[in-house]
Amino acid sequence: MADSTEQPPDGKPKLAVYKFSGCDGCQLSMLNLEDDLLDLVQAVEVAYFLEARRRELPPPYDIGLVEGSISTPEEEERIFQIRRDCRFLIAIGACATSGGIQALRNWADVEEYTRLVYPNPEYIKALETSTPIAAHVFVDFELRGCPINRNQLLEVVTALLAGRKPVIPTYSLCIECKRLGIPCRLVSSGQPCLGPITQAGCGAICPSMNRACYGCFGPMEMPNIEALGNRFGGLGYTSGETVRMLRSFNGYLEPFKQASDRYEQVDKDG
Repeated sequence: MADSTEQPPDGKPKLAVYKFSGCDGCQLSMLNLEDDLLDLVQAVEVAYFLEARRRELPPPYDIGLVEGSISTPEEEERIFQIRRDCRFLIAIGACATSGGIQALRNWADVEEYTRLVYPNPEYIKALETSTPIAAHVFVDFELRGCPINRNQLLEVVTALLAGRKPVIPTYSLCIECKRLGIPCRLVSSGQPCLGPITQAGCGAICPSMNRACYGCFGPMEMPNIEALGNRFGGLGYTSGETVRMLRSFNGYLEPFKQASDRYEQVDKDG
C-alpha cells in the first residue's frame, strides 16, 4: 500500500472519493453531512472527489472511499491503481461491498441483458459478473447500506484519523426496531421482513413506515436465514419468492447468496 508521504501544504491527511458502477447515492450521503461535512473538511484535505470539486491533488492519498461495483473491464484495471494510491481503502455502500443490484446479472446471461436494454449492445463492454471491491483488492474496511448511513461514514473516517477501530453495529435491524418502539412487521402484520437477518444501520426506515425490511444493509453477523425462510413458508410465501427477497441490494454477499441458491434449487425441485 502507498505511504502518505506527499501532504498538502497544511499537512492534513488527503482524502479521495472514487466512483465505479453505482448510482452516486453513497457519495450524496457524504455531501448530506451538512454541518458535519464542514468539520470533516477542516480535518482532511479533499484531494480527489469529482462529484464535489474540480481541483485534484496527485496521489498518494491517506484515505480512499470507493462507491460502486466492479462491472467493466476498465474498472477491473482501475481498482488496482487506486489500491496502490491509497493507504487505507474503504468500500462504501451495497454496490462496493456486495456487487449491488447490478449483481442480478450474476445469475443470468449478461449478453441477453445488454441485448434487451441497449439499442446497440455491441458497444457495451461489461464483465459477466458484478463484484464487490474486496473481490479484487484488499479492502481495509467495508461500510454497508444502500445508501450508506452518513453518520456511520463520519464514524469510519473519524476512527481512521484517530487511529482506532470504527464502531459499527453488526447486530440485526430488529434491535433498532425495538429501541424505536416499532411494532414487528413480521409478527404483527405478517409481512415478509428481512429485518431479523439484516445488519442494523438504516435507523429502521422501512419498518417505521409500516413496510418490511428489504435487506439493504446486507446480512447481519451469523444470520439464521433458514429459520426466517421457514417463517416465510408458514406465511404462505414460496421458495421462489424467498429467492427474490434475498437477491436484491446485497444478494451476492455469501450468506444471502448461499441461501438464495438453496431456495432456488428447492423451487426447481418443486
